[in-house]
Amino acid sequence: MVLNEKVTAQLDGEFVVFLIGMRINKPWMLHKWLPVTSAMGRMLPELYRQPELGLLHHEMWLGRTLILVQYWRSMNQLLDYAKARDSQHLPAWQAFNKAIGTDGSVGIWHETYQASPGTYENVYVNMPPFGLGKAATLVPAKGGLQSAQGRLRGG
Repeated sequence: MVLNEKVTAQLDGEFVVFLIGMRINKPWMLHKWLPVTSAMGRMLPELYRQPELGLLHHEMWLGRTLILVQYWRSMNQLLDYAKARDSQHLPAWQAFNKAIGTDGSVGIWHETYQASPGTYENVYVNMPPFGLGKAATLVPAKGGLQSAQGRLRGG
């Protein structure tokens, strides 16, 4: 549903933006990159089934380079999930290192950013709820929230 207005997302407290992805360097090596793709396909449902793990929302783009943008409640929750022995992540990471390592067939990457009030801003115009707007509360971008500077100040 497209919201035909200018809105901004507000989220109380700190949160984490986690960018993660893979790049298919050798497309003909399906046996190398398909397991990596499948592993993420197992992690996301696990995270949504257990909201206490801290994932708030994600967006995904597919292509030769697959990109996921994830919004997490806290850095500790993200790091705890990454090293949890009973999660889908740790076995997938170990399998990647064993099957691919640094052979060049599949690239993986991530970037992590911690945000706190006053350090981020956003705006959505004529968009369905998207990105941080799905992880947070959308409010009209009016008054002090009309400009990026105003949104950084919290209106």
